[in-house]
Amino acid sequence: MGTTFRQKEILELARTEGKVTVLGLAEHYDVTVQTIRRDLSELAESGQLERVHGGAVIPSGVVNIVYNERQRLNETGKKSIAAACAAAIPDGASIFMNIGTSTEAVARALLDHENILVVTNNMNIANILAANKKCEIILTGGVLRRSDGGLVGGLTADMIKQFKFDVSILGCSAIDEDGDLLDFDGQETLVSRSAIERSRSVMIVADHHKFQRKAPLTICRLQDVDVLFTDGDLPKPLHENCSTWGTQVVTV
Repeated sequence: MGTTFRQKEILELARTEGKVTVLGLAEHYDVTVQTIRRDLSELAESGQLERVHGGAVIPSGVVNIVYNERQRLNETGKKSIAAACAAAIPDGASIFMNIGTSTEAVARALLDHENILVVTNNMNIANILAANKKCEIILTGGVLRRSDGGLVGGLTADMIKQFKFDVSILGCSAIDEDGDLLDFDGQETLVSRSAIERSRSVMIVADHHKFQRKAPLTICRLQDVDVLFTDGDLPKPLHENCSTWGTQVVTV
């Protein structure tokens, strides 16, 4: 296989899995680790990957991964997280759900729930839940973000403040090692904070890749969260802090 085609496949694997390893790729392509390291270095130099110890990940920092790539990232893990989260939601609940591919996975897992009210600033979630005739759906107002079907801004936050939710189900772009939940868009963090203030319980859905990423804006801290649903082990200090804070961690 030529270098160009191999690098295209490596990039596709990274987009699907979130991370690729030098040893795993060397075995998969039956080439030397030096060859794979060179591939990853070239992909990193072009800005398509970010090198980490033992491999590479989709880059993050101050700009989020484009939405269609996030939709394909760790689909299996997100489905498992969503199933666990949905199982914790009783019929008859009032729910807020924000923008994100993980929250969209939860929406799919809620299709059999009965007599639920879902308020969302995510047009994709509204379209998914339209198939559940026993779910009342309220879309917030706000400025349409065409890239992901999100509604954001002060108008969105003001509408959310009119409700008192049984639970908010929120995604985020990254979780820092000190327990900060992070995002890229200030208007979106405003919406999430408003939902947290108006919720009896707060649930976060975040796959293990969120612990490897960075983002510049703080939504809240894990100590403000009731349950975190994830598919990977937290760093030991953070897991211990969650126990101290009373934040339940559900690992699927």
